[in-house]
Amino acid sequence: MDPWVWWLIAAVGLGIPLVLTAMPEFGMVAVGAVAGAITDALGGGIVLQVVVFCAVSVALVAVVRPMAVRSRRQQPELRSGVEALKGRQAVVLERVDDGGGGRIKLAGEVWSARSLDPDQAYEPGQQVDVVDIDGATAVVM
Repeated sequence: MDPWVWWLIAAVGLGIPLVLTAMPEFGMVAVGAVAGAITDALGGGIVLQVVVFCAVSVALVAVVRPMAVRSRRQQPELRSGVEALKGRQAVVLERVDDGGGGRIKLAGEVWSARSLDPDQAYEPGQQVDVVDIDGATAVVM
């Protein structure tokens, strides 16, 4: 059997743990094995095949892996649901105080609301900032 076939078998063999463990390093080494197969198909000797395999594998791990790790650590920019409502402004519809009986218009919907500061009350028409959402009640200031 030709050496390029063995390189492809090695690439497939490295692809199996890639799928099972989701570790991208296996995929990078598998690409190195494909590069070794291509080197053999182009007529390179076994020493050149091993050198190309090692060089491609190390280069991919050294360059692509840090980028993938950085990408995984980034927090998503898109907030949804209740998290998207925090920090938004709302308009008071009914007096809002610490008692929680008030109403605000937030993102086009009417919400029950209470004041964050127990001594603070907001009158209808005032703009307030939503600090938190506590169940179905917006906490405003």
